[in-house]
Amino acid sequence: MNKAELVEIIANSAEISKAKANQALDGFIEAVTSSLKKGDSVTLVGFGTFSTAERAARVGRNPATGKEIKIAASVAPKFKPGKQLKEAVAKKK
Repeated sequence: MNKAELVEIIANSAEISKAKANQALDGFIEAVTSSLKKGDSVTLVGFGTFSTAERAARVGRNPATGKEIKIAASVAPKFKPGKQLKEAVAKKK
C-alpha cells in the first residue's frame, strides 16, 4: 500500500474528501516526526509505539573491499507493534 491508497481508504472510512484525508495523514506524520525529534515517544494503544533508539559508533566492513570503515553514532526511529496489531496480523496467516 502506498500513501495515495492509504489516503483513499481514510477518506472513504471517515467520509471526507481525499484532500482532507491527505491533510490529516500529513499532520499525523508531522506530529510523530516532531515528537521523535524531541526524543519523545508516541503511543497509540492497541496499535503500537513509535520511539527512537541510539546506535553507538562502531567499526564495520566495506563488503566490496573488505576494508574497515568507521560508522558514526546515530539515532534511529523504531516501531514496536501493540498487542491488538500483533494479534490481527497473526490471524491472517
